[in-house]
Amino acid sequence: MTDGGGGISDFPGQYRNISCKLKKRFLRNPNVKEASEQFGSLAKHLQAEGQPHYSGYCCLAVARCEKKLGNHSGETASLIKAARLFLEAEKRNYSLRCPSFDEHLQAAVSCYNSAIKLHVDCGQNGPAAALCLELGDSLMELDRPADASEQFAAALLGIRDYDGALGVFNEMASLISQHGGGSCGAYRDMQRHCEVTRVLLLLVLQPTPLRLSPNLAQVLEKYAWTGEEGDDSGNNQTGEHSLPFYEVVLQALLSVFYVSKTLSLGNSRERDFFVEVDFLSQDLFLLLQSLVMACQAHDVDSLSTLEADLWPHMQWPEQKDLLRVLVSRMTQ
Repeated sequence: MTDGGGGISDFPGQYRNISCKLKKRFLRNPNVKEASEQFGSLAKHLQAEGQPHYSGYCCLAVARCEKKLGNHSGETASLIKAARLFLEAEKRNYSLRCPSFDEHLQAAVSCYNSAIKLHVDCGQNGPAAALCLELGDSLMELDRPADASEQFAAALLGIRDYDGALGVFNEMASLISQHGGGSCGAYRDMQRHCEVTRVLLLLVLQPTPLRLSPNLAQVLEKYAWTGEEGDDSGNNQTGEHSLPFYEVVLQALLSVFYVSKTLSLGNSRERDFFVEVDFLSQDLFLLLQSLVMACQAHDVDSLSTLEADLWPHMQWPEQKDLLRVLVSRMTQ
């Protein structure tokens, strides 16, 4: 620790003084550019004194200032620098076997995700994928292979390598099913992530039956339309008073679901309708099944409605991107 002449011990005071310059005052606009420069100078000073986590907080403050100035490239660069500094602090704790609440790692992942989102919003998928790979490599060094695999899969999606991404998510799903510990907690969330992303990837790729592995075929079978003999409900009627295909399917599936809830005996197919995907909510399962059926029937009119209904259920940026790609390809 250095003494109060602007060293580490006076960091809270210096940070507070610079932050006060950003407050709005009567007839005076805050000097955001000056504050950004001072936060940057303080970050360099703290990094030189071996305090990467404090330096990371200053870089986050620089990113906020650059955002106010409308400098997206400066904001992204500051977020990346902050993420690397937080990772440096986390790796130091890991090497010393120092117990912690992973606060530095969580801050680093948050900064990386914010920078990745900025790149994606600007259409810069290459740099976004590079950041995913960088974060994945760091997570591997911290002995977090499950989290790292998600970042590697996101990198493949970022460069539009859908075949490679499908292979990674398929391997992740296989590992979860083997070592998932009953599919509870975090394993359940990862299982849901893999399932939804695999369905979207399969719909985007539309592989032929010869190229479809048995486990991927089973994924689609859970959602695909298998009409019974004499059942023409899969046909998309376009009469004056007919409902869209999407609404007809949802009504039929809801009827099956409520009937299955009333069955308490026997091994009926209806009662086990949702057993294979018990990690999905009822709404999400029905919407995914409707999406698969709409793609099978080439019902373009229903896809826009389905996209709006599915959007709140897409918890990961790559899932939203895949949904956009699927709808745009189907509606071309």
